Amino acid sequence: VLHFSRDGVSPCCPDCIQPSVIRHVRSWSNIPFITVPLSRTHGKSFAHRSELKHAKRIVVKLGSAVVTRGDECGLALGRLASIVEQVSVLQNQGREMMLVTSGAVAFGKQRLRHEILLSQSVRQALHSGQNQLKEMAIPVLEARACAAAGQSGLMALYEAMFTQYSICAAQILVTNLDFHDEQKRRNLNGTLHELLRMNIVPIVNTNDAVVPPAEPNSDLQGVNVISVKDNDSLAARLAVEMKTDLLIVLSDVEGLFDSPPGSDDAKLIDIFYPGDQQSVTFGTKSRVGMGGMEAKVKAALWALQGGTSVVIANGTHPKVSGHVITDIVEGKKVGTFFSEVKPAGPTVEQQGEMARSGGRMLATLEPEQRAEIIHHLADLLTDQRDEILLANKKDLEEAEGRLAAPLLKRLSLSTSKLNSLAIGLRQIAASSQDSVGRVLRRTRIAKNLELEQVTVPIGVLLVIFESRPDCLPQVAALAIASGNGLLLKGGKEAAHSNRILHLLTQEALSIHGVKEAVQLVNTREEVEDLCRLDKMIDLIIPRGSSQLVRDIQKAAKGIPVMGHSEGICHMYVDSEASVDKVTRLVRDSKCEYPAACNALETLLIHRDLLRTPLFDQIIDMLRVEQVKIHAGPKFASYLTFSPSEVKSLRTEYGDLELCIEVVDNVQDAIDHIHKYGSSHTDVIVTEDENTAEFFLQHVDSACVFWNASTRFSDGYRFGLGAEVGISTSRIHARGPVGLEGLLTTKWLLRGKDHVVSDFSEHGSLKYLHENLPIPQRNTN
Repeated sequence: VLHFSRDGVSPCCPDCIQPSVIRHVRSWSNIPFITVPLSRTHGKSFAHRSELKHAKRIVVKLGSAVVTRGDECGLALGRLASIVEQVSVLQNQGREMMLVTSGAVAFGKQRLRHEILLSQSVRQALHSGQNQLKEMAIPVLEARACAAAGQSGLMALYEAMFTQYSICAAQILVTNLDFHDEQKRRNLNGTLHELLRMNIVPIVNTNDAVVPPAEPNSDLQGVNVISVKDNDSLAARLAVEMKTDLLIVLSDVEGLFDSPPGSDDAKLIDIFYPGDQQSVTFGTKSRVGMGGMEAKVKAALWALQGGTSVVIANGTHPKVSGHVITDIVEGKKVGTFFSEVKPAGPTVEQQGEMARSGGRMLATLEPEQRAEIIHHLADLLTDQRDEILLANKKDLEEAEGRLAAPLLKRLSLSTSKLNSLAIGLRQIAASSQDSVGRVLRRTRIAKNLELEQVTVPIGVLLVIFESRPDCLPQVAALAIASGNGLLLKGGKEAAHSNRILHLLTQEALSIHGVKEAVQLVNTREEVEDLCRLDKMIDLIIPRGSSQLVRDIQKAAKGIPVMGHSEGICHMYVDSEASVDKVTRLVRDSKCEYPAACNALETLLIHRDLLRTPLFDQIIDMLRVEQVKIHAGPKFASYLTFSPSEVKSLRTEYGDLELCIEVVDNVQDAIDHIHKYGSSHTDVIVTEDENTAEFFLQHVDSACVFWNASTRFSDGYRFGLGAEVGISTSRIHARGPVGLEGLLTTKWLLRGKDHVVSDFSEHGSLKYLHENLPIPQRNTN
């Protein structure tokens, strides 16, 4: 424990901070350090959350509400243990961690109350009676006494916890005078730097045992709280004094809101900029402690001005407190981030609101108007072809050497691709005439009481796609046709292409005043952060690698995800297959575009076809096409010298690689598909109609084909115009998802003063439930 005096640091014993002892302390650690690139010159604060991972020196401020229990008497041990664990992880990564903590008063209050109860004489307790004993008044405890009683226990607790991670901690008690007196400031600064140099975590708290008394306060019941009034300022001043990269302020709220938390229209502010104070209404302060959110904001802005980045977040929520500190350092969207750099465009939250309002306006347009927008976009794709291809050329040049060949192929645009896109968009425009507002069912509930079920947009879609700029106009057209607002998040490798395609989309939308319905997210938002915007996004559609889809499905919080994580497509070659058809179908399914999700990955061969001319033709064709073959376990058992045995039968190669396996019959093939497939697209090649129909009816996949390439599993080839993706889900939409998959329904009930009581046993009305004819809309 280190105390400050005029002459400098006064250790609790002469050998406390001798180098020999420190070296011994450091040798306790048997945890290997995880080195991370943490070189940074302190000057300006970080501009973006994504840069926080480079923070080297970090101050974590624990507010009273974080360290105290809900009854405000004693410490929240589980919460503290979690915080210590996170601080230890970051310390062992090579960062320099410092804690500014409250809690001495609460801990001391618990100890003193216990002592007071024990000091009651047995005679007095027995004489007062049981009921009076229960109601025995605890005198108001003087806060400085509580702090004096609690300091040693609080530090002992921290030491015990940090020791579990082979980390040494040291306590530093300060008052305001230690910052106002120049000599004491130098002493404080020198001590902290020496502790950090020796890999020790300084734990700083105010010396509440000696500070001047504060105004009476009832935050802690029965205790006049004496935390220094600017306890948040202590952390801010320490952060600036030590030139720290990041200050994390943990409180009992998620961050800074634009109105008091708990009010109906309160919204969490993701990024707060200097000068935004006027747009914020501050509510009441924390349930304990002296500082409210206004004090935290002032301290945060002061630290920001001094070159330290600041995040205010919730350190009490049981679902996030176990990783809140590490999440912040990793750059995740947690709490409120203070930044001096305002983005050039709107925030993603503002874009979500614009997409919502724009989508609602889009849904109110006449079908002909939505079709006109899509036709105009199709014309722009061909009219502005040169500009689009020039932007795409920039992307390809920047991606050269960084992306694999299959991804470069996906990234590439061409005149033929743009022409195909324009044709697909015109198909979507034609099908959009009878989409939004279509009556699916009409029922006469009773006389003059009629019910309709009609199609409506889902709301706001978030489509995340990789290396596929042609995806943007396709998805935009489907969103326009279905009246949905749209947020697009493309890969940075296609930034130039996506930018011009989005500008053309907004130009088309402008002809009917709904430009903001489609938004391109250009901020540094991580995909995981976007997936948490459950109040703004109604459906997430990932378009990309299986890893991307899995990551999004894992990260999505309360938002449904439409798509498939893998495209493990099978083709079963039956014993009755045609020799002429098999090689054409296998070549097209595997070699035409091996990176596509509907490309063939596993070829199942009927065992009777082994060592036949048909089998030899298949193998020869694959060799000519330079397809690498992986042998399944059964296939390998038939061969003396087999190709490399497959590591897993559940593999999506996405390249010129193919697994071959042997099956006994059609039922064996179906069983294999159900066990190792992904319910995407599966094919049978046979001339036996009965066998084919058995396969078609029994394979439980989104797309099941007979004598057709797996590559037909596509919205454009199905006549849907385009698709937002292929869904292997069993609810809402399955297979290639076009316009219909982006609609849901609502119920419209038209009555004349109808009440439910009229339909009771003694009421005057009876339910009719008559089906009514559905009016036909003119779609010409």
